[in-house]
Order: sequence, then C-alpha cells, then structure tokens
Amino acid sequence: MNLLDIKNLTLEIDVAGQWVKALDKVNLVIFEGQIHALVGESGSGKSLIVKAIVGALPQRWRITADRMTWRGQNLLTMSASARRDLIRNDISVIFQNPKGSLDPLLTLGEQLKEIIPDSSCEAKWFWPSRSEKQRLAIELLHRVGIKDHDLCMRSYPHQISNDVCQKFMIAMALASEPKLIIADDPTRGMEITAKSQILKLLTRVNQVRKLSILFVSHDLLAISSMAHYMTVLYCGQSVESGNMLQLKKRALHPYTQALLDSAPSFRKDLPPKSTLSSLDGTIPTLQHLPTGCRLGPRCPRARRECVVVPAVRRVHEHYYSCHFPLHWDKI
Repeated sequence: MNLLDIKNLTLEIDVAGQWVKALDKVNLVIFEGQIHALVGESGSGKSLIVKAIVGALPQRWRITADRMTWRGQNLLTMSASARRDLIRNDISVIFQNPKGSLDPLLTLGEQLKEIIPDSSCEAKWFWPSRSEKQRLAIELLHRVGIKDHDLCMRSYPHQISNDVCQKFMIAMALASEPKLIIADDPTRGMEITAKSQILKLLTRVNQVRKLSILFVSHDLLAISSMAHYMTVLYCGQSVESGNMLQLKKRALHPYTQALLDSAPSFRKDLPPKSTLSSLDGTIPTLQHLPTGCRLGPRCPRARRECVVVPAVRRVHEHYYSCHFPLHWDKI
C-alpha cells in the first residue's frame, strides 16, 4: 500500500519579480515499510520537497501537482488544521540541525514528555499522570540507544553532543507512533562512528516496526546499504528512480552514474592519490536555468536533441528522463 503519492509536483518561487520553477514535475511514491532515499546535490530541491509534504512553504509561493495524496487524502485541498493533525499523528520529521530544532529554554525531558500524546498513556484519571509520561519518555530514550536517561532528560540542548541530540530527535519522532519518518540529512557533519549508529538505528526501526522512512541525503555511501528504493533529484527535477540495487548495478541516467562514480572507493588495488570522478561545472541557479534538459550543459552525452525536455520513460519499475541514457542501445 502506498502512503505518499506525488505526481508532477511543481513549485514556483518569486525571485526579483520573476517566477522560477524551483521544483519541476517531481514524482515520488513511498510505500508502507519502505526506506526511500531521495538524493541529489546541495541546491537540487530536496528540502523543498520535505517542506511541501509537511506544508511548511510560504503562502506566496505557487505549488501545484497532478496528485499529492497521503493514504488517499488530498494534501493540497486539505485545511491547515487538518494538515497539522495529520503531520502530528502520521508523519514525523528529523531535521539536519537537531539543536536548532529544539527549544533552548526547556530541558530535553520537558520537550519529550510534552510531545508524547495523551492517547499513549493508560491513565485511570481524566488526565495522564506525570509519572506515566516519565516512564514512556525513558522507554523512548532506551529504544534509541541513550542509556543515561537521567542526564539526558535534565540537560538543555546545548549541553549534549550532536550525535546524542540526533538520537533524541529520533526519540521525539517515534513518540507519536507515526507511519512515516522524514529524515532530512540527519547525519550531515557527523563523524563516521556516530553516522553509523544513526543509520543502524533507523534501519532497526524500519525492520522492527515496519516504519516507512524517507531518507534525504547527498551521501550515497550512507544510504546505499539501507535504502530499498531511490529517487535521484537534479536541479528541481526527478531524473531517475528505481530499486536501489538495480540503480547501483545499472543506472540509466548520466547524472545517477556520476553520483555513483563520485563516491570514494576503498579498493586495495587503488593507486595512491587517485582523483575522484566528478562532473564538470556546477548546478545552475534558478534564474538561469538551461533550456530543455537541465543537466545538458554538464552532461558528457549531451546532443542537439537535449534542448527539448526529455519525457519520463519506464523499463519495468525503473523510471528515467533522458534522451540518450546509458546502455540505451540495449533497451
């Protein structure tokens, strides 16, 4: 069963009196119990998609879509209060800067107990007891690997390390027992040990609770071992999507292959001081988008036909948008 279904999502932003398309016909489908990776360079529009899902975009921006539903409910026509209730109960977001998302004036324990819904408490009285919410908060901290719950709950956000703070954000995300967790680059800037702990924690949550996860990142090494499905985003457009193992084995879009090739290699036969593979040029600005395929000026396979926007093509459950895909003579 698909939880989130987005088809042809378009977002227009007013930049100096000119409307530009920050997102252009983006497609995204997340199924129940799936870890879906959304990857792309910085500035490709990943965080804009997250904000569009949770309804955190400014009112002056234009957002349209052929279909944008959550379990059959239309998110675009939903009222603001209904959207807030849905996000509170069914969707949780883990931001890339956890300390900036927490209240610096309240202890972590107060913030965690505040977000635990009353329905989770087995209270015999009209209101849930404080001791019961305390017990549930401790259980959540233990579940995400925070053993010293007393120290964590009496601390303020600035008094704990970034990796513990990120685990605490995951505990807050699990408090409402959501059906989807959106992790917006949660391991950015972390050392490899802390990053590995966060990735293993999210994988365990997915396996034990069958919780769907939308993992937003630009680090293919971090997500290649945990994601089931991947959507590649470039300059506000979804250029390729498909099964994670299939994309790693046989990517069809040149940009997807460039992302895979840019990941560091740990082969023993690798010569010393080997250079990393990368595409020439940089991602274009919204004010100066190229005509047709947005990757055209940087693409090594670009030809005259690329001035026309490529249509979405399908090979089984593999979708891509390219006039001259890799292995195209074999398709």
